[in-house]
Amino acid sequence: MARVLVIGLDPARIDGWDPAPVQAAIARGRARFDDLGVEADWCLVTAGEDPEAAIAAALTGAQYGCVVIGGGIRTHEPLLRLFENVVNLVRQHAPGAAIAFNSTPEDCADAALRWL
Repeated sequence: MARVLVIGLDPARIDGWDPAPVQAAIARGRARFDDLGVEADWCLVTAGEDPEAAIAAALTGAQYGCVVIGGGIRTHEPLLRLFENVVNLVRQHAPGAAIAFNSTPEDCADAALRWL
């Protein structure tokens, strides 16, 4: 099965809130990929620290069949431009990859499986 890249915000680097619940959900999401035997890489970025460069590097680091873009990037209105940039980076650096959207960090594998 094709490899998956999950792009999201790094919960440990967001000021003003407890990252533990999101980190636990990410761990469950990673375990779901493992249970399904799907290779998955995670690119967790911080909005203020050149996330586009990190995402471009991740996209060119392997061949991906699907890229899952997390809700933290998609649904937080101040990050609309970042979301647009992420979609265009996927189109540029992984044009053959499907793009999927998750609901939570735990259902990343299910989002990817819709397209693999």
